Amino acid sequence: MFIYIIRRLFQTIPVMIGVTLAVFLMMHLIPGDPAQIMSGEQASPEQVEAMRDKLGLNDPYHEQYFRYVVNAVQGDLGNSIRTNRSVTSEIFDTRFWITLELALWGTILAVILGLIAGIISATRKYSFADTSIMIVALFGLSMPNFWLGIMLIYFFSVNLGILPVAGWGSSWKQMVLPVITLGTGGAAIIARMTRSSMLEVINQDYIRTAYAKGVSDRLVIYKHALRNALIPVVTVVGLQFGGLLGGAVITETVFAVNGLGRLIIESISRRDFPMVQGTILVCAVLFVAVNFLVDITYRLINKRIDLN
Repeated sequence: MFIYIIRRLFQTIPVMIGVTLAVFLMMHLIPGDPAQIMSGEQASPEQVEAMRDKLGLNDPYHEQYFRYVVNAVQGDLGNSIRTNRSVTSEIFDTRFWITLELALWGTILAVILGLIAGIISATRKYSFADTSIMIVALFGLSMPNFWLGIMLIYFFSVNLGILPVAGWGSSWKQMVLPVITLGTGGAAIIARMTRSSMLEVINQDYIRTAYAKGVSDRLVIYKHALRNALIPVVTVVGLQFGGLLGGAVITETVFAVNGLGRLIIESISRRDFPMVQGTILVCAVLFVAVNFLVDITYRLINKRIDLN
């Protein structure tokens, strides 16, 4: 197991190099000159050129990239053009933890609802409950986050007045609508994947043997079938968590949550290149880390998986 973890850590290195290279190139290929923005609209060409020298923008791209990677590894993502504060401080003071909390609660909601719905659907194949759950799951997959969020605000905040319209952190009531909005799509995907995986496992010979030996339905479903059906579900959960970090951009904008998603939108609108670069890199690194943990979880769930 230890050797496998070390091997997987080394395998993430090329991925991280690709991520940093993509983020670096993206910021250099989009229109706009950071030196001009930092110097101000009234700055002379000489002042802009001096700022470019100060920022190292006149250096060859490979030198800029190497300097960017070295600084990023040390936790230095540059300074915000807008506030002149450290990008790392801006991200990790509060914004990162708000988005992480929102994504975690959204994932927990998606896993609970998805697993319950998928198990019920699989154990009652082609019944009314199965059909109803799959129809609801289809609606959950089809609804855009921003539309669902607006509808939830309209019914629960505007009409009923029982939940706040926006915000995060001061009360548990502020968390309800954003978490439901973010977790609904994930719950639908997990429900469909759980049903499909469970149906495949339930038809295996060892499940029929367990039933023939008189093992109770509950024990067969939750000890034998569900555990072996969780591998593809865990993959989906890991991808969903990473996707929720990106999907939080829309949810945070709808509910005025001051997380990473809203910070990205604000930074893009203000042409704050270092902040955009830093937030995207943090999200990408976290996504890679989650997928690494998913690979480790495979072995914990099913010890028969070959790690060689």
